Parts: sequence; C-alpha cells; structure tokens
Amino acid sequence: MPAPAPATAIDSLLLRCTPTAHETATTLAQAALALLRRDFADLRLVRVARQPQGIAYLYFALGSPQTLSAEQTGQAERRLRSAGMAGLAACELSRLQLVMHCIGPANGEATPVHYAVEMDPEADWQDELFAWYDQEHLPGLAAVAGTAQAFRYLNLDHGPLSLACYDLVDAEVMGCPAWLAVRGTDWSARVRPHFTNTRRTMFETQALA
Repeated sequence: MPAPAPATAIDSLLLRCTPTAHETATTLAQAALALLRRDFADLRLVRVARQPQGIAYLYFALGSPQTLSAEQTGQAERRLRSAGMAGLAACELSRLQLVMHCIGPANGEATPVHYAVEMDPEADWQDELFAWYDQEHLPGLAAVAGTAQAFRYLNLDHGPLSLACYDLVDAEVMGCPAWLAVRGTDWSARVRPHFTNTRRTMFETQALA
C-alpha cells in the first residue's frame, strides 16, 4: 500500500462549482463555507467570482497557514458534493499555496472584474516561467492603473498548477497601453509558448453576503 502523500502548509482554498438557474454563486459560497468550517474552523470567504451563466470560483482563506494533505481536502470535497445542492454536485476543492501577492494602485476601490490565468509549465520550463511571473509579469500587471491586487498561487490538487489572478476596476484595464506593454515584453514572448493546459477566464465578482 503506498504511503499517503505528505501534507503541505497552505493558506487558501479554491472551490470550483457551477451554479444552476436556481442557485447563485453567493448562496453556494455561504453553504460551502458552513460545511467547510467543520474541517477548517477559521475559514473565511474572501471572493466570489462567476462567469455569467457559467462556472464560479470561490476563494477561501485560512486564518493562518495550516498543514493540509490531499486526503483532508478530498474528504471535504466529498462532503460538499453530497450536500444536496446541484451546483456543488461536481465541485472541485483545491489547496492553494500563495507564492506572490502584489497590491496595485486601485487597492481599496470596487473591483467588479476578476481575471484568472491558469497553466501547467511545459516540461523543463517551470523555473523560467515562475521567474518571469515573479520578477516581471505579476508585479508589472499589478502596477497598472485599475489593478487593485494580483496573486499567484500553486494549485496543489485539481490544477492547472499555476494560477495567477487579478482584481480589476474594469475589463478595459486589460486593453490599456500599460497592460499591453507588460504583456508584450521580450521575456513574455519567449516563455508564453511554453504554457500548457491554459485557461484564461474573465469573471464578474459578486458581493459577499
């Protein structure tokens, strides 16, 4: 019998789910929070992001980093799936390990847009891709006017491995000259072809109840 996977210190959880026509993402988030607090007593809901008529990303933060294994989050995921809510029936719960958090010039303003980029690095490209993210790309986009916060996480369970996300005051921020300049560097052009399993998703954020 194989040894259980080692536990890892993490500070956040991501719940992917798909609300039905009779459920809102916020309703699912509150129901999930109540269930998850049975395992993680100091958990709090920090962001509800949803595509119109599509998938929702629910972000939860732990009061302090905790050592959690895949078995622990897997058990919590099974409890959520069996809760009797259609939007949680096929949900995915992942441990998120925070790598970088940048505060932007719009910090404190309303951010109705949440943009997430997920990817797995191509073989042998992880070190350079992560160096690019941490040294140039994430800080550069975080500094653009209209960006409130930027985060980079490692998704330790359902993947893709890299999750970079941005809280924005408006979707038009992504088309402004400063944003495009950060995306258009020579380093960006060199590493971006080595993204695999890429997901780029624009969400609307919803008020926390």
